[in-house]
Amino acid sequence: MLKEHKFKVIISSIVILLPILFGIIMWNDLPDIMTTHWGADGNADGFGGKAFVVFGVPFILLILHFVGLLVTSLDKKQKEQNQKALGMIFWIIPVISLFTSGIMYRAAFGKEFNLGLFMPALLGAMFIFIGNYLPKVKQNRTLGIKISWTLNNEENWNKTHRFSGKVWVVGGLILLPSVFLPLTAMVWFTACVIAAMVIIPMVYSYSIYKQHQKEGIVYGTPKKSSAEKIAVRITAVVIPIIFIGVAILMFTGNITVHCEDEALKINATYWTDLTVDYSEIDTIEYRKDLDVGIRTNGFGSAKLSMGIFQNDEFGSYTLYSYTGAKEHIVLTSGEKTLVIGMSDTKETQAIYDTMIEKADK
Repeated sequence: MLKEHKFKVIISSIVILLPILFGIIMWNDLPDIMTTHWGADGNADGFGGKAFVVFGVPFILLILHFVGLLVTSLDKKQKEQNQKALGMIFWIIPVISLFTSGIMYRAAFGKEFNLGLFMPALLGAMFIFIGNYLPKVKQNRTLGIKISWTLNNEENWNKTHRFSGKVWVVGGLILLPSVFLPLTAMVWFTACVIAAMVIIPMVYSYSIYKQHQKEGIVYGTPKKSSAEKIAVRITAVVIPIIFIGVAILMFTGNITVHCEDEALKINATYWTDLTVDYSEIDTIEYRKDLDVGIRTNGFGSAKLSMGIFQNDEFGSYTLYSYTGAKEHIVLTSGEKTLVIGMSDTKETQAIYDTMIEKADK
């Protein structure tokens, strides 16, 4: 399959990497730390370095693109696949690359990204597009609704995909006006619609299977294809790597505070460093049992809690703290507030004493 469509492979790969060119051109104007993820509430909750966003994200997507194409090409039934349906495999990742890089660059230049208005419309359009192609997908083991009843009977496959195409188009149309709902209601509504789009085709396929049983039609059990075997092996490698990566992020990293002659310098793993001149500090206060509130964006783990936080006392403020710290240093500069909390209370107290001495507050 790859040899027959090598032109599509080349063009789609170039499209995936196109955001790198924009990033290189705008390199000096991009911030060192860029937003990479937004939560369901629309707030930024994931961040990465400039190099990772510009180079890392497109190359990760390119690898996923190649893996998807390879797994699909190993399915022998794809040789008889509808070419329009097969074309989706070549362009899903390129579209994702342009979209994800586009919103990350947009955020980097200070343009607000309204998840609540954008995502339902995007998902609705995507489901309508896929729904139109589902009836065209011929029986295979890598594309379409791959459950035992469809894989083991071609008639079940065809009926299920014709019905599912209608369900997905209707589901996509229902999602489009959900942009006018309040954010919380929109999230729940979207989740319910997607769940229905998954469950209804499965129930329909099972009903066909039960009808076939009554008619005495026997469903075969085909052997796993080469693509499935490779997918299982890849999963066996990828999942442990993901778990290890999450464990590293959750339990590693440090915050170091240096009280230099003219300024306070904070170095933090997984988050941007910060320098504050003593001349800019208005007040320095030592606090116990401070309610840090909630993080609106930044980095949080079992060990570290950093970023922009919100509480009733300070409103929006910046926090550099170890998770669970009981004592904090609160610095104010005009309307800005910075809070520092070390893992050891003695270290927090020592930093406070040094700052009082150097800043003469």
